[in-house]
Amino acid sequence: MECSNEITDSKIELAVLSEKFANFEVLVSRIDSSIEKITEVNSNVSRMLAVHEERISKQEQIDLTLLDKIDKLRDQVNLDHNKLSSRLSVLERKLWAAVGILGTILSLTNSKALHMIDPLINHSSTSTIQVAPYSVSDGLS
Repeated sequence: MECSNEITDSKIELAVLSEKFANFEVLVSRIDSSIEKITEVNSNVSRMLAVHEERISKQEQIDLTLLDKIDKLRDQVNLDHNKLSSRLSVLERKLWAAVGILGTILSLTNSKALHMIDPLINHSSTSTIQVAPYSVSDGLS
């Protein structure tokens, strides 16, 4: 009987071990499947990162080019502004000189203007100040 108990116990142990081994095989196949999926995801992520890095590097090159163009344009605008400002200043001086010359010519050729300027040019040594009569009632009205 002892031998039959041992055989029965061995068979039970063998059945339990076979079941555990079957469960283990399922677990290993799931782990293998998970590893394959993780590897696939890793590969996809690596490809996406490479594409994004390439886009970023291209964008950085574009940014540098644009900044360079902006700097050149700013320098050109500053240069053009300075040229225009100096030309405008020269024109303004010429305009005021022409206005002065024209005013002088008009003043000298206009007889009424000559009569108005004559006292200023030929002033006498005695200056006369005429005071208008002023009364208290004039200040209150």
